[in-house]
Amino acid sequence: MSDLPRKAVTRTAKLAALPLGIAGRATWGFGKRIVGESAELVGRELQQRTAEQLFKVLGELKGGAMKFGQALSVFESALPEEVAGPYRAALTKLQEAAPPMPTRTVHTVLRERLGEDWQELFLEFEDKPAAAASIGQVHRAVWHDGREVAVKVQYPGAGEALLSDLNQLSRFSRLLGPLIPGMDIKPLIAELKDRVSEELDYGLEAQAQHAHADEFADDPDVVVPQVVHQSEQVLITEWIDGIPLSEIISDGTQEQRDRAGQLLARFLFSGPARTGLLHADPHPGNFRLLPGGPGGEDDWRLGVLDFGTVDRLPGGLPATIGECLRLTLDGEAETVYELLCAEGFVKETIELEADAVLDYLLPIIEPAQVEEFTFTRGWMRSQAARVADPRSPAYQLGKRLNLPPSYLLIHRVTLSTIGVLCQLGSTVRLREELEEWLPGFLPEEPEDGEESVAQA
Repeated sequence: MSDLPRKAVTRTAKLAALPLGIAGRATWGFGKRIVGESAELVGRELQQRTAEQLFKVLGELKGGAMKFGQALSVFESALPEEVAGPYRAALTKLQEAAPPMPTRTVHTVLRERLGEDWQELFLEFEDKPAAAASIGQVHRAVWHDGREVAVKVQYPGAGEALLSDLNQLSRFSRLLGPLIPGMDIKPLIAELKDRVSEELDYGLEAQAQHAHADEFADDPDVVVPQVVHQSEQVLITEWIDGIPLSEIISDGTQEQRDRAGQLLARFLFSGPARTGLLHADPHPGNFRLLPGGPGGEDDWRLGVLDFGTVDRLPGGLPATIGECLRLTLDGEAETVYELLCAEGFVKETIELEADAVLDYLLPIIEPAQVEEFTFTRGWMRSQAARVADPRSPAYQLGKRLNLPPSYLLIHRVTLSTIGVLCQLGSTVRLREELEEWLPGFLPEEPEDGEESVAQA
């Protein structure tokens, strides 16, 4: 029996207390304003206290609360430094840790899913989990053929807890909005809910990981562990050692940061082109830096974990993204606007100035304008402030744009990856990756016959 359903009342009470706590601090902030402290100072202090309580509660829970916390954590680089600093450690902890499942529960799941003699499948099995996440935890073991493996065991009742938490969080998403400037929390929670059944299905995860492992088997830059065995609630894959990206963010050298950022960007854009799948959970807990890159043992490779959430893109990323990016860089305002209208980014009932749309997009795509770009928290904060300030033209225009459902996950993954790059402080040759992997970014070369006709 899982500890998750038994604690459902406690979980709901903890989550329900969040908006009350936020309201209480808002009253406290109003009092501070009355006695003469500046609105800016009070706002920052209020935001900091709210965030501290939010991540304290999320960190105590598994399920949807932790999933939401992980999704939110990659955007901490958008927060003012004086607010982000005090709870950055709590966010990092969220990315890789949660209270462990009791050993007896783990053994029960393994016995039910692998058989009464499950222990005979392993030469060694560590009862203490190596990592814990939102719907399951990972144990290190040695498979019967001698391979080191990671055994992911799903929490019983994880689906129920996941949906319950996300439903509860969605009820007060409006109160959580100010935590991350420029980000609408409600669609994020709705999208996480839509992915619940897929993430709980270890069969689908095994297929996605197997496809990536096969494609990247001989890749000098990216390592994906192969699937060893899969059954309901249990997924066993090859074990990979390495430095968690969260540690690179906190303590890595600049060389490690730059290499990790370059490989992260490469994987983001090359994955869909090579596998037809987009890895859709890019928080730092799912990546490792491993020695032994193309330059030898002193070089680095990127290890990629957790394929529970993917976007299926049989043709790779939509060519419209590459085309719009290229045309925006070329200043082709009218053509960009027409493409956005055709794809549903601008609804038929809305009319916008093409030049205003171009002005809105250009600062966002600054990293693609230059040969290499240094992603920083300061740059991320400036972008967030630009689109979050109601007095800003960018805010007014952004409210009138639409995000078609087919682009929702792509948009979130791209933003999340940029958030991680800013946490890393990486200098990345992003344009190089776009030219190599993003359909539509480079203009199509004319066929020989077409060129002859044109010249004639």
